[in-house]
Amino acid sequence: EEGAAKVSKSGITWVIDPLDGTVNYLYGLPGWNISIAAKSQEGVVAAVVFAPSINGFWSATKNGGAFYNGKKIKCNEPVDLKLALIATGFSYDLDLRTEQGERMRKLIPQIRDLRRNGAAAVDLCYVAMGAVDGYFESSLKEWDFAAGGLIATEAGAVISGRTGGAPDGDMVVCAGAALHAQLLAQI
Repeated sequence: EEGAAKVSKSGITWVIDPLDGTVNYLYGLPGWNISIAAKSQEGVVAAVVFAPSINGFWSATKNGGAFYNGKKIKCNEPVDLKLALIATGFSYDLDLRTEQGERMRKLIPQIRDLRRNGAAAVDLCYVAMGAVDGYFESSLKEWDFAAGGLIATEAGAVISGRTGGAPDGDMVVCAGAALHAQLLAQI
């Protein structure tokens, strides 16, 4: 599942997570998914996330909008931090999970509520369709956020890393523009 890479001869690189939400799958919990993104020199240009356990199919193309089961979707915007439903995830590494727990302890009093669904790509798609208002998680790989990230941005969300630049393994933050700025300031 992890780490295979081959140089593209076509100019398109496929970023695939064949089983995002592995623990959900192992325990029979919903939300696990297959996440596929096509990436060119300009970034991700097409994406699909399919979650069979919830009959969810999200798709997007660069500058073509985002869709859930064939219907166009948009993120919630604007949303104030104190009214926001935020999704997140936790690392398998105990030290990092402890640090993440401390971050949550500080954030929880400032938001409406928190969700931990267990699959980054679906969490990003939930932002895209307005099922949650924002999402952030640390210690991710590109295959965790490439497809869901394009779907979210095509639905009007902003996605970045901790400092506001491109998302990376250190941190992925995603929400509508107003909430995104508030989340960055808090985490």
